[in-house]
Amino acid sequence: MLKYFLYPFWLLYRIWFYILVGLPIALFFPFLFVSMLRRDWYPVFYKLCRLWAYVILIGMGWYWHVQWAEQLDKNKSYVFVANHTSMIDIMLMFVIIKQNPLVFVGKKELAKIPLFGYFYKRTNILVDRSSAKSRQAVFLRAQNRIREGVSICVFPEAGVPHPSVVLDRFKAGAFRMAINHQITLVPMVFFNNKKRFPYAFFSGSPGKLRAKVYPFINCNGLTSKDTFAICEQVRTKILEDLENYPKTKGL
Repeated sequence: MLKYFLYPFWLLYRIWFYILVGLPIALFFPFLFVSMLRRDWYPVFYKLCRLWAYVILIGMGWYWHVQWAEQLDKNKSYVFVANHTSMIDIMLMFVIIKQNPLVFVGKKELAKIPLFGYFYKRTNILVDRSSAKSRQAVFLRAQNRIREGVSICVFPEAGVPHPSVVLDRFKAGAFRMAINHQITLVPMVFFNNKKRFPYAFFSGSPGKLRAKVYPFINCNGLTSKDTFAICEQVRTKILEDLENYPKTKGL
């Protein structure tokens, strides 16, 4: 019965989220638009994205704790991979990764979201997963961004799995990308984004967001033959920690 009394709260909570997503974009539109006109201005655009993410997370009553195994080098590019659990994964990634501007590899459907989609499709790498040609083009576009000093973020589950699934199967694209470009792979796990803001409409709550960044994987010297082994290694570790949460040490 309690959940029925919470429905009005959940409704207002969702409405407030979409206000926080859209209003800063509308207010900062001129600055966002100008900062994406040139590729070498992307670090400025990224700082504005981080500000946008802070507004949303703090405005929703979320605060975060991140356990780091290693620290990032601000002068290097990385391939970041994480489990995908919620709409707020992108915001938390923006907040966590401070000095290494990154772009996301995401499905083309995100471009249809009003305001957000306009900037997303012009600054990130969109892929039509039903098209082999589109998937192949991702590697070329990622290579160009890496040469510009930008990092890449991929959610290897290729979408948010059903709520009953702890961790879906991983696509190998992100791991192949890191190996092909011989750059460092940074695996991480989001523990409770799904609890704080799941896709189910009448749900969600303020509170702490917990994440863990694993030891980096140096891909120098690895070949395409190592792709699936690295993919399974990362997935196994993330799944193990998700199944043991909240007993995971340090969180």
